[in-house]
Amino acid sequence: MSRPSPEWPRYVEFAPTVLVAAGLLWDLFSPADYWGDPMLIAASVTAGALLSLRHTVTIGAVIIVGVFVLTVKDGTAGDIVGYVELINTVFAALMGIGVNRVVARYGRRLDVVRTVAEAAQRAVLPAPPKRIGPLTIAARYRAAQGEARIGGDAYAVQRTPFGVRLLIADVRGKGMGAVSAVSVLLGAFREAAEQEADLTAVADRMERALLRESEQTSEEDHLEGFITALICEVLPGGSGLRLLDCGHPAPYLCQDGEVRPLEARDPGLPLGIGTLGAPRTAPADWPFPAGSTLLLVTDGVTEARDRTGTFYDPAEQLAGRGPFRGPQDLIDVLVRDVERWTGGPRDDDMAVLAIGRQAEGRRRFRNGGNSPGR
Repeated sequence: MSRPSPEWPRYVEFAPTVLVAAGLLWDLFSPADYWGDPMLIAASVTAGALLSLRHTVTIGAVIIVGVFVLTVKDGTAGDIVGYVELINTVFAALMGIGVNRVVARYGRRLDVVRTVAEAAQRAVLPAPPKRIGPLTIAARYRAAQGEARIGGDAYAVQRTPFGVRLLIADVRGKGMGAVSAVSVLLGAFREAAEQEADLTAVADRMERALLRESEQTSEEDHLEGFITALICEVLPGGSGLRLLDCGHPAPYLCQDGEVRPLEARDPGLPLGIGTLGAPRTAPADWPFPAGSTLLLVTDGVTEARDRTGTFYDPAEQLAGRGPFRGPQDLIDVLVRDVERWTGGPRDDDMAVLAIGRQAEGRRRFRNGGNSPGR
């Protein structure tokens, strides 16, 4: 019945029909002539904005026929009052068709822009593999500007000779400048993660790539631009985690319904401001028990506010919600909870990456062994 729009509730499609019925009934039963005309005009314009061309023409035709029947009933069909009323009605119907064509034209342009943005996002930020060895992986990206579908948050998952390495990052700023920085950051991470044995060296390589890129930007961007990042390494066999925090929100370890942040003792400086000369902090090792899930987020999650201005706390809000069926289930619950918390549009991008380590018994069964108890 209508052109697709995820932002409109389903009942909005019936607004033109309700307005037509209300306007004609008002004209039929009101003591004065044509008091319902404003509702009929509103019905035509609303139909043009919300419905397809065919339904817009149908609404216009119903209005014209309805008004003509009323002029016959009132005895004004053959005089100047009836003619003027019919002309106004036809003009309203044509105005609705015009609105429909304008909206359709810009809707097609928006579809093209959305398609290009989706292709750019897939190229810059491809979906991570769903499984690497004993690890199951899921990710979600939500841009603050819903129609843009691309922004300044980033994540990456890569199998390397040193173990599975993960990155989640948040670029200061939005727009194409942020997308360009994300592209440079991810390219540098993928190359360094394959070649550098130490996470600090990986971060240093990324830092140098960003500084080279900043030399081609404006002085303001060069002085103020930076990227918070969290680099993680899952040790071979999945026995533990090694985390390097570059000014980014802490990750969370979820196990048996408990959610706790893995806070760094000394979070380092964000990437892109290495010219300040401060030494980079050392990575920290953490356990990664079988059956647990590591959750990495950007500040679009941790700085989401409710109506009172209170920040969203994943450790508090997700506690007791598990056990989760896997990383995808955890992300689904988190995203719904953040949207419920904010109660409306967010003002920041949101990226979420979750990595689960399978329980030993379940992994043996998947590999062809007998299930426990058989």
